[in-house]
Amino acid sequence: MKSFKIALAQFSPYIGNLEANAQKMLEQANEAKKQHADLIIFPELSILGYPAEDLLLRPSLNQRTKQAFEQLREIKDIVLVFGFVNETEDGQRYNSAAVMKDGQILGIYNKQNLPNYGVFDEKRYFNEGHQHLVFEYLGHKFGILICEDVWSLATVQQLAQLNVETVLVLNSSPYEVGKPQHRIDTMTALAKQLNLNLAYVNQVGGQDDLIFDGTSFLISKDGELALRAPTYQEGLFVVAYEAEQQRYKTGEQAAALDTMAEIYQGLVLATRDYVQRSGFPGVILGLSGGIDSALTLAIAVDALGADKVQAVMMPYTYTAQISVEDAAQQAKTMGVTFGIAEIHSIVNSFMQTLYPFFGNSPADATEENLQARTRGTLLMGLSNKFGNLVLSTGNKSELAVGYCTLYGDMVGGYAVLKDVYKTIVFELAKYRNSISEQPVIPERVISRPPSAELSPDQKDQDSLPPYDVLDAILYAYIEEDLSQDDIIAKGFDQAVVEKVVRLVDRNEYKRRQGAIGPRITSRSFSRERRYPLVNGWKPGL
Repeated sequence: MKSFKIALAQFSPYIGNLEANAQKMLEQANEAKKQHADLIIFPELSILGYPAEDLLLRPSLNQRTKQAFEQLREIKDIVLVFGFVNETEDGQRYNSAAVMKDGQILGIYNKQNLPNYGVFDEKRYFNEGHQHLVFEYLGHKFGILICEDVWSLATVQQLAQLNVETVLVLNSSPYEVGKPQHRIDTMTALAKQLNLNLAYVNQVGGQDDLIFDGTSFLISKDGELALRAPTYQEGLFVVAYEAEQQRYKTGEQAAALDTMAEIYQGLVLATRDYVQRSGFPGVILGLSGGIDSALTLAIAVDALGADKVQAVMMPYTYTAQISVEDAAQQAKTMGVTFGIAEIHSIVNSFMQTLYPFFGNSPADATEENLQARTRGTLLMGLSNKFGNLVLSTGNKSELAVGYCTLYGDMVGGYAVLKDVYKTIVFELAKYRNSISEQPVIPERVISRPPSAELSPDQKDQDSLPPYDVLDAILYAYIEEDLSQDDIIAKGFDQAVVEKVVRLVDRNEYKRRQGAIGPRITSRSFSRERRYPLVNGWKPGL
């Protein structure tokens, strides 16, 4: 047995760009060789990227995969373990890992456990594998698993019975709050239970509504964390195995992020990758002087730089002067392009045009929505003219109960706070201010009662319960999937619960038409929570 080094390649694949991904893998392998690594491990489906959805069905995928293999065959004197789509001659398709050395394929492993829940849809695309792969190198026995495999105790036990010493786990595990530490805690217990070393490498980067956090790690068989890679950062992380001690030497130990840092940095990463990879030159948003748009602006600047962010304040009769002042102050502090577009004449023109239809009917939400839709139209006009992507600024609490205007404040191509409850919005704003020498979000924006400012002296709590109550009910209904009766039994006011549940159920049609946004919870309004728009289900048990 010899000592050796393993490199964990935590990288962000560009979905569908196999040539670019293979080139990046080649560069990382060459860098690993410079650091005297003997093996390099890449994430799940690293050549294609994850999730590739119906790109997996493209007829040319197999040929493009072969071309990527040819790129990787250039790499010598290091063992590569990487993920790819394995299409067999009999028409079967597998989520697979290849072991390559000096251009030769030493073995292929087909993923055995295909997740088909939450954000995962692998049974739509892949067949199940049924055999383990074990290879010996430098006197050490390695086994391979792919993501969901390692969460199946039976699968890992079968591999352990083959006298494997180190398991190489290729992953594309999406982020949700608390997930990075949960993986490490679970895998630590597994390593100790089965007396296995676990090298876990995870994809990093934003992909549509998913965030991949990286946080790759290597755990020794005694449960010691030998390496922990940073969260949300691409990089190459090398750990050494010492033959005499028969254990991995403790290497880099990146600090775990606290919850607000974890969420905030994830939103920044997701926004950056979505905007840049979509090819937009920058972003534009309506800056209202409220906390949601203020936080969205901060995330956008941190993601893209102030020079790529434009903010527009669009006041109307009911807009408070302090809202204008706070918006202007934040725009100046953050150094973004800022303009003010009065909407009085536009809204009044709409009202005059509609008067023959409306007559003297009393004002209601219709007039409020005209203000919001005017703002949405202006933002889309500026987007069309200059090419910047519109960021919508609504949060999960508002989207849940429909406290938003379709084709108004919901306008946009990316909803940064779509999966962030209002109570968390406040905490994220405080967090962002805490990491700057001077606050970037005016204190008044955080402390004043939230308001849509669409009618005189309007406050959100005129229409909704206090946000701490609302979010607790929403969490129970959405995240925990509790029934209306179960939520009432927890001690919440019956009338309030019934109202909230009714609002959530009847506003599914709005959410279906909204922009995508980064997922941070286990039940986001996208892939995971899907309800028929028209249904006869009655709240209760």
